[in-house]
Amino acid sequence: MAVQIQVVIDTQHPARLAGFWAEALGYVPEPPPAGFTDWESYMRSEGVPESEWDRYTALVDPGGGGPRLLLQKVPEDKVVKNRLHLDLSVSGGRGASPEERRRAIGWAAARLEGLGASLLGPVEEPGSYWVVMQDPEGNEFCLH
Repeated sequence: MAVQIQVVIDTQHPARLAGFWAEALGYVPEPPPAGFTDWESYMRSEGVPESEWDRYTALVDPGGGGPRLLLQKVPEDKVVKNRLHLDLSVSGGRGASPEERRRAIGWAAARLEGLGASLLGPVEEPGSYWVVMQDPEGNEFCLH
């Protein structure tokens, strides 16, 4: 049996960065556990102090296919390059022409810049093209 994974992103502002990633990935906020109408009610029932309610925000793929994304509050700024990053497949893959892939990547990059991402630059190798970006808190990711 395969192991399920979740991707964890350290952030100073989980809810705010979750808004960016929800739009970027087409994800939705994870619903509260059964029997609860909201996360606040659940956390209160578990005895979580109100000062800790903003420590985590989780996003899920509404279709159930992708991994859970957990945004976890940390006190420090990001200071070094990520050792792991997300690759977002936005171009239609090898079935699309090189021009179509570039156009799709450019459109996606512009959309994400409008949401607060930064474009670091394109990368071109024989048979491949992608762009490197940063989310609003500086975490690198690529558009393929």
